[in-house]
Amino acid sequence: QVELVESGGGLVQAGGALRLSCAASGRTSGSYGMGWFRQAPGKEREFVAAINWSGRSTAYADSVKGRFTISRDNAKNTVYLQMNSLKPEDTAVYYCAADTISGVGTSESWYAYWGQGTQVTVSS
Repeated sequence: QVELVESGGGLVQAGGALRLSCAASGRTSGSYGMGWFRQAPGKEREFVAAINWSGRSTAYADSVKGRFTISRDNAKNTVYLQMNSLKPEDTAVYYCAADTISGVGTSESWYAYWGQGTQVTVSS
């Protein structure tokens, strides 16, 4: 079992930046791929970014390419999402996900473990 706890959300003005963190605990000795997803009010949860276990491979949704950066520190069992040039449409609850996948998981179905989410609100 892997527990995930997100932090770093908050309220920011358009054009601003936030860094989300996701700390993993429990059975973290395996090679876990990690991902970030988000869900805006009235919408389905969507893929944002993902990173493989080594950190050498990443993937991004088209809507965040060039603005968001995913990274990880395996020594700290933590994955990060640096979000720059934030837009009001980035407002959502952001979820961290993990699973023992060998590649970069861009679909929710790849992940068995999920955090509780952290709210990000971007004002115009």
